[in-house]
Amino acid sequence: MGSKSNRSKRYSEEFKRDAVALVRSSGRTVTEVARDLGVSAEGLRNWVRQDQADRGQGAPGELTTAEREELRRLRRLAREQAETIEVLRKAAVFFAKESDR
Repeated sequence: MGSKSNRSKRYSEEFKRDAVALVRSSGRTVTEVARDLGVSAEGLRNWVRQDQADRGQGAPGELTTAEREELRRLRRLAREQAETIEVLRKAAVFFAKESDR
């Protein structure tokens, strides 16, 4: 087992926004700011990267926060629809067998 906790800390959007603004305005490295704020450097680096994508300055093909949320919503919808289709398929098989009796 790894030493990493299964539960990561959750930070408010305001905290993340302020942390990213501090990195952008202070001229200090992500690692220095992360150490001062008591967050992981990799987590802060991810917040900065996501902020760049949201501003249209991310890597080609990188999704914005809105696009990520839409993708998550559509995947959930597709999963729910697949489950519904499976239930209906099983019901159709059941009733087909019943009508043969």
